[in-house]
Amino acid sequence: MIQRVSPLVASLLGVVLGVLATLLAVIATRTRPVADDPVATPVLPPMLVTTIEHLRGPAVVLGPHDEVLTESPAAASSGLVRGRRLAAEVLELVREARREHEPGVLNLNVPGGLGMPARKLAVRVAPLGEELVLMVADDRSEALRVDETRRDFVANVTHELKTPIGAVSLLAEAIAGAADDPDAVLHFTQRLSDEAARLNELVSQIIALSRLQSTDPLLAASPIDIAEVVDVVLDQARALADSRGITLTQHRSGAAFVRGDRDHIEAALRNLVQNAIAYSDAGARVTITTRLSSDTAGDWVEISVSDNGIGIAEADQPRIFERFFRVDYGRSRASGGTGLGLSIVKHIAAAHGGTVSLWSRLGQGSTFTLRLPAHHPDSDAEGTAA
Repeated sequence: MIQRVSPLVASLLGVVLGVLATLLAVIATRTRPVADDPVATPVLPPMLVTTIEHLRGPAVVLGPHDEVLTESPAAASSGLVRGRRLAAEVLELVREARREHEPGVLNLNVPGGLGMPARKLAVRVAPLGEELVLMVADDRSEALRVDETRRDFVANVTHELKTPIGAVSLLAEAIAGAADDPDAVLHFTQRLSDEAARLNELVSQIIALSRLQSTDPLLAASPIDIAEVVDVVLDQARALADSRGITLTQHRSGAAFVRGDRDHIEAALRNLVQNAIAYSDAGARVTITTRLSSDTAGDWVEISVSDNGIGIAEADQPRIFERFFRVDYGRSRASGGTGLGLSIVKHIAAAHGGTVSLWSRLGQGSTFTLRLPAHHPDSDAEGTAA
């Protein structure tokens, strides 16, 4: 249940009411029925109509008989106005405000339809005098979705941190209890080191994801040579691949540049490569392919990371980019995975105006494709020359 209306809507409502206060006398003189027409439609001042029409959110002025006298462009698509009448869910609030001469608030769930998603609206009404009522609505759907995502994230982080922290505590006790057995101490110490490294990686990934969500990488964007990024990532991953008996290869089809944050692009590609290595068996091959493509939206650089590993079940594929989701928890844990790598890739792609997609078949392997808007260095040179 929504308890407050957003500051923006509250401010707009204050402005509207302030303007209307100066117009009440005009409304009073222009809305009184004449003798020959006892139910004459009130005539609203042009300034009031203009104010309502320029509001971005749903807003309506209702007459004495609940008829819509004027509305904002967003009112019709809000689901609150049907023809020239207000939806039944809000009518009682309007009538009460008119009857009691007091403003009112209603939290309303509006079902979706005709391609529109369901929404949560905070509806506010206020009497204007002469039985006119102003209604404004604030769409809280996105804010509530963000809040829900944040709560889920905190809950997931809490759960994920408990595992390595609990392991560290138990191993510390085991080491203390095995003080007279050097071999046991060495064994538990190594496991303690592994859990500490896992905890450090998890915290680092959480911090990285938090930073991605709070900054815009395009604010300080620069041209990035994808070939250089691929070389760096492959060099970083080669030791891990060799230790698992996995071959790393790459294919390029010409020069490819994008514009953005180089560290972010490297992080995204590194996560994809490490993920491919983690889910491949000895003797497998991981390949990075870079190519250019074009469509009606423009030119693109597509960076694909392919493996011939275990693959991903079709039922798991829609969730693969969710935070902390793991296809194989045991394999992920053994490889030091946190369940955040692919979520980070998705955020980086979106922040750079691109996408990341997946093709996979069980037993055949997987291909993740990072698709980013292409950058043409020649355009920078032409701009400088001009």
